[in-house]
Amino acid sequence: MLTPETQAPPPASLPHPPGSRVFIADFASERQWIAGRSWAYPDGGPTNPGDNKLDHLVPDPSYCRHGDFRATRRPEGTWSAGLLTTEGSDEDFMVRTGDILEARVRLPVEHGAWPAIWTWRDGGNEIDLFEYHPNNPDVLELSNHVNGSGHYYTAPAIRPGAWVDLRVELRPESVNWWVNGCHAFSDGVGVGHDWCAYLVVNLSVCAGQHHPAPDPSTSAMSYSVSDLRVYRP
Repeated sequence: MLTPETQAPPPASLPHPPGSRVFIADFASERQWIAGRSWAYPDGGPTNPGDNKLDHLVPDPSYCRHGDFRATRRPEGTWSAGLLTTEGSDEDFMVRTGDILEARVRLPVEHGAWPAIWTWRDGGNEIDLFEYHPNNPDVLELSNHVNGSGHYYTAPAIRPGAWVDLRVELRPESVNWWVNGCHAFSDGVGVGHDWCAYLVVNLSVCAGQHHPAPDPSTSAMSYSVSDLRVYRP
């Protein structure tokens, strides 16, 4: 949970998005979010070793329901980890072509932490608002898996423990990212006119194939999301 010491600073100055605000994340809401399972994982979870993850998804609200997404080491070597998705919730909210997403996140510091905000539906439809690995301390990964594009965005303000403001426009012809008020990447391929997908917010744990696994002395990790909202023209 955010404390006065960890409260997010004022957001970067950006023009107000056009359109209506159609979604404001309330991570405590069981109508908005399902905790601890996702069809992006085999059979809905709780593990996904084929994606080089040590996650063991848990529904425990302390791992995801307060804006802090946590992971803790389990005796057998996997990690209890927090995940929320709108898929299967009562509201069943999906983002769609034309939407603008904004989020404020505090990046983790522990090696092996793999935070992300992303989308998923029917085995794909994945757009990564961001992914981050503290072993690459100044890099955010911005990806459009729908049409095969991505970018490693590097900036001094990207660092372990930093607060970051994100904005992503899901245009039919281009997905456009802003980071801390600066244009970061436009992919020029977009999502098409009929795209839609569910939101996923989680903290994964790397198994060591592409990024280092957690240090043996590390037993817990976390990152924070203080705001997530969607605007629609």
